[in-house]
Amino acid sequence: MHLVILPGDGIGPEICAATRTVLEALDDRLGLGLSFETHATGFPALKTEGTTFPAAAFDAAAAADGIVLGPVSHNDYPPKAEGGLNPSGELRLALDLYANIRPARSRAGLRHWGRTPLDLVILRENTEGFYADRSMHLGPGEFMPTPDMALAMRKITAGACRRIARQAFELARDRGRHVTAVHKANVLRVSDGLFLRETRKLAALFPDVAYDEQLVDSMAALLVRDAARFDVVVTTNMYGDILSDLAAELSGSLGLAGSLNAGTDHAMAQAQHGSAPDIAGQDKANPASLILSAGLLLDWLGRRHARPEYGRAADAVEAAVDALLANPAARTADLGGTLGTTGFTDALCAELSLRL
Repeated sequence: MHLVILPGDGIGPEICAATRTVLEALDDRLGLGLSFETHATGFPALKTEGTTFPAAAFDAAAAADGIVLGPVSHNDYPPKAEGGLNPSGELRLALDLYANIRPARSRAGLRHWGRTPLDLVILRENTEGFYADRSMHLGPGEFMPTPDMALAMRKITAGACRRIARQAFELARDRGRHVTAVHKANVLRVSDGLFLRETRKLAALFPDVAYDEQLVDSMAALLVRDAARFDVVVTTNMYGDILSDLAAELSGSLGLAGSLNAGTDHAMAQAQHGSAPDIAGQDKANPASLILSAGLLLDWLGRRHARPEYGRAADAVEAAVDALLANPAARTADLGGTLGTTGFTDALCAELSLRL
């Protein structure tokens, strides 16, 4: 399997290097047959090639079996006309990575911040919604008719709702057989009403999976109060983006939040957190989020290509991270430990060698 690594900005190069080290260790142990190719993106690419996302990087990613994308500082990029392309958004649209899969679970020995432990997955529709770069065929989804008026367009389509709902119900069959659809149809009656219409159709096709619905504001409260009641949560783009960060932090830390962007033919591992330029280059970054995301990518590849050793590798990553987090001395500084990026990566590889 050929993986393309796009390091991005800030701490991206450091955590991408850590993730590659872990993947190479897994390859050595399990004979996964991995190969790697790295292309500059973000500000390093802008400096040398005049764009944050060169065509060669996109072409390589599109041809690869899987993609590992580091965090990007896209809010600081120049306008598109000056080369400021968001690699994450561009890849999600061009490769139709419609499902953003974001697990959140509490881990033994590490404090969680909600009232209950949790083990859930949020499935976020990734290609439309309120996101200004994903709602229009031509031009942005935000515009200003006058200097004192700004408008934003929200796109919700039946097809996109159906396929993310199907992913949710299929995933729930492998987990706790419970899907919760999150919406705000009491206010957004037309667009969220369409989302619910299609999700309910899928619920009828999966009678073995329990189904319920929550308003997005009550869902935020329930994640704090009683997250243990949820299994698979399916929702639209913006709600999912916000709720998944909340769930990750409640589970212990956003720095432990794995994330996979997946479509029918492509998948991309991407840390859930940002580029943290204030600690870049200081060996302070926690690489766990991107490493766990790479584990999700391995699991996706294993299922897609009927390679059970990839699933074994993904399980080993989860178990090894759990083992390190259970020991305060083996954590990174953001979690109260003393290890830096390199130290945590080395400790994780050592733990993997004991398990494989």
